[in-house]
Amino acid sequence: MIEELGVSLDFLEFPPAHTCHGENLSPKISLKGLKGASIVIMVFDTSIRNCLSFTPWIIWNIPAQPVIPAGIPHGRIIISPVSAIQGTNDTGQIGYTGPCPRPGESHRYVFRVYGLDEEIDLYGGSTKYQLNAAMQGHIVQYGMTDAVCTR
Repeated sequence: MIEELGVSLDFLEFPPAHTCHGENLSPKISLKGLKGASIVIMVFDTSIRNCLSFTPWIIWNIPAQPVIPAGIPHGRIIISPVSAIQGTNDTGQIGYTGPCPRPGESHRYVFRVYGLDEEIDLYGGSTKYQLNAAMQGHIVQYGMTDAVCTR
């Protein structure tokens, strides 16, 4: 049985620092009731037309901790401010790509967070499809939150 995981951001609307119009920094993510051994984060922009799962960030093997700090740098293997592995997002980059709607548009980003029973054996730069396959049988918790970006 998959248990609920509390997930929250410090905002409902993206501040410029977390968008392509600012510093493009990954946001701080707070978790409540975490019991898993490692964390996976997958972010989806649900406002992209003709695409059900545009994914601007995937990251896994984050040690279980109640706060994922902001500003995780790009790269396949991260050692600071947390240790983690990142995959190739749908913009073709490795790491976080913040919201970048066109003028007059509003985009909704969904942050899906999974608590796993262990770290998964998956190389940096992998895709969301490979990550989904590797997580199967290891998910013990799940939670989500969202935020919007309007330009």
